Amino acid sequence: MKKLILLLSVCFLSYSYAQDFDFQYDHYSFVVTDLKKTGDFYADILKLKEIPHPSASEGFRWFSIHGNSQLHLIGKDSVIRQNNKSIHLCLATNNLDGLISYLEEKNIPYWDWPGKENAITDRADGVRQIYIKDPEENWVEINTATH
Repeated sequence: MKKLILLLSVCFLSYSYAQDFDFQYDHYSFVVTDLKKTGDFYADILKLKEIPHPSASEGFRWFSIHGNSQLHLIGKDSVIRQNNKSIHLCLATNNLDGLISYLEEKNIPYWDWPGKENAITDRADGVRQIYIKDPEENWVEINTATH
């Protein structure tokens, strides 16, 4: 009985500590060499709202993503790249078909998860997803997940 009480106490304390932080998603960052071209992609192609950096006037471009979430672009002279689709920014939309038509009008290729160009992945949970690349070859997943 003492072991059960001790186990329940530990589980309760662990659960209560995990709830104390109430994390919210804040931002995702990409390091880029061409801040203008890549920033313009997010502003002009993906239509993200650019917001000011709180203290730096150069070397950064920040964008708002629905509410308080943000994308931060950080300009550097050189970047070590990992062309790995598993490392990506993910955006959700309820108008994936409209976005795909828009990307096709702009001649911007997209891929499914396995890598087939101009294809859509239909996940087992019903979410549809595509992947695009920004001008610096960073992967961006766009899916239909609801939030």
